[in-house]
Amino acid sequence: MDKIVIENLQVHANHGVFLEENTLGQRFVISAVLHADLRAAGASDALDDSIDYGAACHLIDEYTRSHTHRLIERLAQGIVDALFDAFPALERVQVMVKKPWAPIGLPLDYAAVEIDRSRDDR
Repeated sequence: MDKIVIENLQVHANHGVFLEENTLGQRFVISAVLHADLRAAGASDALDDSIDYGAACHLIDEYTRSHTHRLIERLAQGIVDALFDAFPALERVQVMVKKPWAPIGLPLDYAAVEIDRSRDDR
């Protein structure tokens, strides 16, 4: 299966277990791998035969900013569901949500959740 890769899209949003996270918000870094058959796009050179990664980035940004979830697991699943709804050609999606400012009281680069869903098993 062919892939479209979105790496480290940065979104400021309000997700988390603690009140401060939902009130003040924080940065989330989101990556996605969109699996689809891209042969038609490769032959036609037409965006209509592909998945518009710009539109996918805006969808991820909009979903992340307009919803509030306690867990990044739920955020990742919501992003996957929104992508499947928006792009019928999408066969499989991997999404990683990184939380660089996770409030754990210890130094770390980020905490993250990565999920992998196919259209048939969501």
